[in-house]
Amino acid sequence: MQLSSLDLNLLVVLDALLEEGSVTRAAQRLNLSVPATSRALGRLRRALQDPLLVRSGRGLRPTAAAVDLRPRLRLWLEQAEELLDRQARPLERGLTVLAPQDLIVTRSADLLTRLAATAPAAELRLLATDGGRDGAEAVRDGTADLAVVVNAAKYPDLRSLGLVRAGLTAAVRAGHPLTRGELTPERFAAAGHVLVSRSGRPDDAADRELREAGHPRTVRCVVPGFLAALHLVGRTDLVTVAPDALVRELADTAGVVPVPAPLRLRPLRVTLLWHPRRDQDPLLRLLRDTLIELAATLTGPADEPPH
Repeated sequence: MQLSSLDLNLLVVLDALLEEGSVTRAAQRLNLSVPATSRALGRLRRALQDPLLVRSGRGLRPTAAAVDLRPRLRLWLEQAEELLDRQARPLERGLTVLAPQDLIVTRSADLLTRLAATAPAAELRLLATDGGRDGAEAVRDGTADLAVVVNAAKYPDLRSLGLVRAGLTAAVRAGHPLTRGELTPERFAAAGHVLVSRSGRPDDAADRELREAGHPRTVRCVVPGFLAALHLVGRTDLVTVAPDALVRELADTAGVVPVPAPLRLRPLRVTLLWHPRRDQDPLLRLLRDTLIELAATLTGPADEPPH
């Protein structure tokens, strides 16, 4: 049987009949007449080539085929209802966003405040990338509707939008010896360092530049995010490199201060990724616009607009 040959409204009638076990009660539930409900049952029997419901005492008992069909029918109807509900209320549902943990901790309150003004019924589900989740794969397989990624590669099969180029700075605890006197490459490299690496690799572009200058640094610890790095730096004599705006924001709570790094630090490219199949999603478009507006208001003096 072709799906196009079946009136899909009949499936709603079948669900009610299987639930109520009575043509009369099913008719009342659906606000139909009893004869109309009986005719619908007849059409279902012919289409599915099964009696579906047979007399048993004062009610109707489902056949084996109907028992097998019922859970799949219920699932299909629930999915159809969800689809129609999304169309009717496109801003009243949930979105999953994958992002670095430091952005979730420091920016989610501002994001939720802004989103609540335009989509108060929307639910935001935030997942951290610091556990090694790949943003591109997450939006491909539907784990996330949107990913905030740092220094992303080019993905021809995905949509991308630059959010900001976050300027970096060196950071140490308040009162650290490196806050006094000239911070030369030798002094900077000689200090113990906390490296931020979501992949766990023990070096980065700064290491390569220092090695080429003849001043290899000593990495004492590798952590997955900037919050962990700044927490360590605020309580030790270690040094790290982190986004300038984040260092200045957490200066009081983490006990850290920025110091000018004696090397060229390329800004981090913060980019939004999503799948083309979500291009027309009104809630996702609203979230993207909100993130763009938020980024514009929170950029620090070392940040640059996206290229």
